[in-house]
Amino acid sequence: MFGTGVNILEFLSQGVWTTVSIFLASALLAFIMAFATGLLRLAKNPLIRGFTTVYVEVFRGTSLIVQLFWLYYAVPMLFNINLGSNWWVGVIAIALNYGAYMSEVVRSSILSINKGQTEASIALNLSRFQRMRYVVVPQALRLMLPEFGNYSIQILKGTALVSLIGLTDILYYGDIYRSSNLSQGPMAYMMVLVMYFIIALPLIWLSKKGEKISGKGVAN
Repeated sequence: MFGTGVNILEFLSQGVWTTVSIFLASALLAFIMAFATGLLRLAKNPLIRGFTTVYVEVFRGTSLIVQLFWLYYAVPMLFNINLGSNWWVGVIAIALNYGAYMSEVVRSSILSINKGQTEASIALNLSRFQRMRYVVVPQALRLMLPEFGNYSIQILKGTALVSLIGLTDILYYGDIYRSSNLSQGPMAYMMVLVMYFIIALPLIWLSKKGEKISGKGVAN
């Protein structure tokens, strides 16, 4: 049994880089989109707020699988837009989905900062940009860290869906091994689970560190 498990792990390891690369790229893009969208939803311009609100609600209100298939199959056919390789389709779909969720974390964290500090910064003649950069956002970041840590783990788990569009990630190799060795199917999926958990361990640790940092609080 041990030898079989080692063989399965060696086979599944071929998909590790695909999983990790998609996670890193989509997480980075999702964080950027979350900050941009979260800040834009606080803009005074109603058109900007309306556009970003539609984006957030659409991607929060529909399934990631549907979004993945939409970008992979429907967008090229309906709009003649080529998003590149299926790797990029996976990254963009995951980033759009989780960026929408995390933008609400950014927005709510900023709104939770005591308004008295904003008023004090206005009294110091700071511009709106300076207030956000030096007063509000640094404190809001403490509140965002735990949620961002949790969403990082969710993004990693979401990468398992990219096998549905032919990307050779860990789950893809798990399916290949299971189809070629039916009797070892349960063991193959057990190894898939173990590998995802191992990859997630640093994220779990970072999430706990974020909770401790956030626990120190912000100025009131």
